[in-house]
Amino acid sequence: MRIKKSSNSSWWNCFKGQEPEPEPETEKKAEPFTSLNSVKRISYTDLSSSMLLSEDISNSLPGSNLYVFTLAELKVITQTFSSSSLLGKGGFGPVHKGFIDDKLRPGLKAQPVAVKLLNLEGAQGHKEWLTEVLFLGQLRHPHLVKLIGYCCEDEHRMLVYEYMPRGSLENQLFGRFSVPIPWSTRVKIALAAAKGLAFLHEMKTPVIYRDFKTSNILLDTDYTAKLSDFGLAKDGPEGEDTHVSTRVMGTHGYTAPEYLMTGRLTASSDVYSFGVVLVELLMGRKTMDESRPNRKQNLAEWARPLLKSARKLNRILDPRLEGQYSETGTQKVAELAYQCLSHRQKERPTMSMIVDTLEPLTNFNDMLGTFVYTAPTVVENPKKEMHKHGQKDNNEVHHHQHDRRHRRTKSPTVHSEPGLNRNLSTRTNLPE
Repeated sequence: MRIKKSSNSSWWNCFKGQEPEPEPETEKKAEPFTSLNSVKRISYTDLSSSMLLSEDISNSLPGSNLYVFTLAELKVITQTFSSSSLLGKGGFGPVHKGFIDDKLRPGLKAQPVAVKLLNLEGAQGHKEWLTEVLFLGQLRHPHLVKLIGYCCEDEHRMLVYEYMPRGSLENQLFGRFSVPIPWSTRVKIALAAAKGLAFLHEMKTPVIYRDFKTSNILLDTDYTAKLSDFGLAKDGPEGEDTHVSTRVMGTHGYTAPEYLMTGRLTASSDVYSFGVVLVELLMGRKTMDESRPNRKQNLAEWARPLLKSARKLNRILDPRLEGQYSETGTQKVAELAYQCLSHRQKERPTMSMIVDTLEPLTNFNDMLGTFVYTAPTVVENPKKEMHKHGQKDNNEVHHHQHDRRHRRTKSPTVHSEPGLNRNLSTRTNLPE
């Protein structure tokens, strides 16, 4: 499929590389397209090596269907990037919400979008922008965020994505006014993210995501998770190669220790990061928290020894779950996180193994906390009760008076609804 171009925007001007010398035109036979996994992807190194013709770039991104937007169009879409449309700011620049009218381009449906403006301070910003276009322009999967198009006009670099209504997992877990995420939904999110990573790792040319973290996991209305922000993604080792050597990049607290020390990047580096996110889902705590004592500031390092003990695990689980979780499920997720966080790469599972482990956990219904608690009847007048039933022990009278003053429950019976738990589990564990 061809990239839809506008007359005011030129793709090749955005490469900032040496323009390739024109080659004689020859008739090319189209190769049958079966799947992205069987097609050679175009990488950043291909472009910087001047291996592509500018007029042929639209045919060089297998499976892409990107739109090239003008700056004027994106100003209209986002109300001139107004503060009221601002969704947030990331490491690569601000993100604004916009709305595409169905009259903007033929074939482009009306829809809300997220527009990311790249911060181009330094050369790295442009490279990350181009890396995202190349990866998300060629990769399609239910658990990768969809790139609709881009803008490359003068010094402006922007990306236009599908809009994810619930924002990032980071905001849902740690936001100031966030609602606690039920356990079944957390498993659903982890499974979807694992499927996205497994897809990347199992490509003919593997893709190492390199920046897996809660802020890069976006959530749809029904909590379907999708990976976003491919600016640091990199082609993985091929053939007999065991790793790729690269400058260390990523986010503190999520980066695998061997990658930090050696710069050797492998798919298991992503697995370690996935283990960190699993611990965040279990505990409801950020991976780095400098407000805590020194030994507890790095969540993965502090929590890993506790993950193998069921007794210790129950003490560190997210208190906002309020006991409403599968005991078996949490223990299996904790055991999986323990394996992912191993300092020995060979002991970590692959992402496909992680998917196989998580998939059955979406059906676990052994929820704790299903009980009916009957509170003691409130005694309106202890003296009348003593007169009626005889003199009571002074300590007992004092206890009842103290209890009455501090009791908060107006109704004597407090119910938990097992049916509600089952309905919630069914509602959030939608078919993939």
